Amino acid sequence: MEFQDKTLTCVDCGAPFVWTAGEQLFFADKNFKNEPKRCKSCKAKRAARPASGAAVGRERVETTTNCSACGKETTVPFRPTQGRPVFCRECFQQRKFAGAGGV
Repeated sequence: MEFQDKTLTCVDCGAPFVWTAGEQLFFADKNFKNEPKRCKSCKAKRAARPASGAAVGRERVETTTNCSACGKETTVPFRPTQGRPVFCRECFQQRKFAGAGGV
């Protein structure tokens, strides 16, 4: 299939940009189904800003709970899920080295 340069419109800035035949060939080789939506400068700006995922800006949660194995009070860096065991550092290390990871 012969590719030809194609003019597209950037969804961010509205400026037209050329999607070259070489870029189209690259997309086809990688089995990408969608045409690019952004011009190179808007794509670069978007890539440079911090990701807006769940981990960004989220404070680390410290939860005080009791170890499911020994009952000792401990602090864990997550909110425990109901019905799942929570272990103190010592019990966690013992279980990890004992190979009991499926509990």
